[in-house]
Amino acid sequence: MDKNFKTLAPNYFKEGYSCSESIAKAAVELGLADDNFVSIATSFSGGMSVRCLCGAVAGSQMVLGLLHGKNQDNCARSLAKEFYERFTKNHKVACCKVLSANFKDFHSPERKAHCTNIVEECGEILDEMLSEIKSETLITK
Repeated sequence: MDKNFKTLAPNYFKEGYSCSESIAKAAVELGLADDNFVSIATSFSGGMSVRCLCGAVAGSQMVLGLLHGKNQDNCARSLAKEFYERFTKNHKVACCKVLSANFKDFHSPERKAHCTNIVEECGEILDEMLSEIKSETLITK
């Protein structure tokens, strides 16, 4: 099985890492970041602990910034917008509170399963974008 964000991140989420940490931990395992990246992602968990921006979206944005930010090729902001547009095409919003509104108990197994799917979807979008960037089809848009 190939190691990528889509396969790694949901497994970390199931192991007890938060949504943002799961994306960050996958980046570490893929050799894109060091272990400190997971700690940095912690504060973005659960929508920054106020259920604002989805942590899996935030973690994905952090990966894009790490790889394509100011000291790299400086296209992280356009990639962030592209990621957001792809995510909201399916969900309309990226707000944790709205995405999990159907779950009265934030700690329920049903909400956890729902968020596992979101972590997987964010991983898939990230994998697609990074693959497109590698082939330079996304950066040249």
